[in-house]
Amino acid sequence: MTIVSALDTENLDAFETSGAPVIGRQVELTGRKSEVPVHRHRYGQLVLALRGGVTCEVPNSIWMVPPGCAVWIPGQMEHSMRATDNAHICNLFVRPDAARLPQQCCTLSITPLVRELILDLAQEDGCYAPDSPTGRKAVVLLEELVKMPLELLHLPTSSDPRMRRIATMLTENPADRRTLEAWGREVAMSERSLARLVRQEVGLSFGHWRRQLHLIVAMHQLADGISVQRVADHLGYESVTAFISMFRKAVGKPPAKYFAELARAGE
Repeated sequence: MTIVSALDTENLDAFETSGAPVIGRQVELTGRKSEVPVHRHRYGQLVLALRGGVTCEVPNSIWMVPPGCAVWIPGQMEHSMRATDNAHICNLFVRPDAARLPQQCCTLSITPLVRELILDLAQEDGCYAPDSPTGRKAVVLLEELVKMPLELLHLPTSSDPRMRRIATMLTENPADRRTLEAWGREVAMSERSLARLVRQEVGLSFGHWRRQLHLIVAMHQLADGISVQRVADHLGYESVTAFISMFRKAVGKPPAKYFAELARAGE
């Protein structure tokens, strides 16, 4: 089994020379958070969270990877990543044109079959022959991967400096409950102009966009083992019930059930 000491790896020499369509690398983070700065490579990358959570930022969007899910990053797309304490992650690097995977970043639900195929491939060194047992499993993995359902676990962002200022301030203090009018004063805009700007830049109302930011923050903290009560307090909800209601509305089930189902799927 190959264990690497960072969320991502630039050491893809074996991939360059092997001719393999896909290789896997495992990442074990013991007792510490980890970050990878903005970079890109020509291979597509799938980041599977086996334990803990990963946040991936690409141009105009932030994607959350809770346990049991994976984020797909197309080749040549700039991205950075951040993982929770004690995260266990598996990276899958896919050669360009090896599979008809999305051309945009997305989060995928991962079935037990695909999970086991990824883990099996991560035990190989990447120098396998196409007609070998590993090569045949790689083909099955890629065929199954394109079938995985999408999860809407992302926050659309913007390069507009006013939007970035608001996003940064809300990320640093997600409990900030200022009204749209108050945020307009913060960035020297009228309430109506700011509402138009938010809709134009991210395709959501300001309230929906802020709730989506809360969901991303909540996913990251819950995956890090923080209690629902503490997460609700951190996000400024008046009660745990109000927070659970927001979470259920966003993903279809309360936090405890959502993460319990992810844990069972990964067993």
